[in-house]
Amino acid sequence: MTLNSIYADNIIKTALLEDINYLDAATDYLIDDEQENTARFLAKSDGVLCGIELALRVFEVLQPGDVKAKIFKHDGDELKNGDIIAEIKGKTKTILKGERTALNLIQHMSGVATATNRAVKLIEGTNATIADTRKTLPGLRPLQKYAVTVGGGKNHRYNLSDAAMLKDNHVDAGGGISNAVKKLKSKLGHMTKIELEVRNLDELNEAINAGVDVIMLDNMSVDMMKEAVKITGGRAILEASGGITDETIRAIAETGVDIISMGAITHSVKAFDISLKIAK
Repeated sequence: MTLNSIYADNIIKTALLEDINYLDAATDYLIDDEQENTARFLAKSDGVLCGIELALRVFEVLQPGDVKAKIFKHDGDELKNGDIIAEIKGKTKTILKGERTALNLIQHMSGVATATNRAVKLIEGTNATIADTRKTLPGLRPLQKYAVTVGGGKNHRYNLSDAAMLKDNHVDAGGGISNAVKKLKSKLGHMTKIELEVRNLDELNEAINAGVDVIMLDNMSVDMMKEAVKITGGRAILEASGGITDETIRAIAETGVDIISMGAITHSVKAFDISLKIAK
């Protein structure tokens, strides 16, 4: 997965306008227009890097064609505390004005990649894969989903148009599982899959008989998931979701489910600690 450059630039410009508005009261009055400096991105923790090219693009947007950069670590690389990630040289005003926006982006994206990678490593050796959800920050979904892939995870549907996913409210409003699935199949094109959320084994059996493509096991116990895997017998893709933690994820993966989807890797991550320091 790669980031669309038009989308990326729009995100950067929105963030810069929010931060600078019409004036940087410190930089514009303190620093001469022609002053130049070199600055380095430094890792201050251990984890997985994501967003370095986007962060550097912030300075290009501010100072088109006149910022020089050296990249020492790339997206997906594992970082250690103290690693030099990249170095930039440009107008001092550009560096100071873009610093916070660049760090906000790279710190958040690296946090998502690091959290995803931790989950991926916890289930190594099983057949399950880690996937994200639509629990993303408004306007930042492409950045967060890109970061998930950098961390070794997979993307669930990107938006409501990608697949027909029936949750409990859809089923209750649509007249039950069988009726809802039958109605959808009569209208959906052949490229659109149907996923159905189930809460117990009775609903699982009804979902299998209705012929859905993917079944989400919502907040089920490990023992119930094991039984669900036996009952399904490969007739549908099984996705575990809800209440998954570092302590339970391994046992869930070992039940035989195909996918473990986690909202926490996008909506509850800790920003990865990175600094930008001007060389004295």
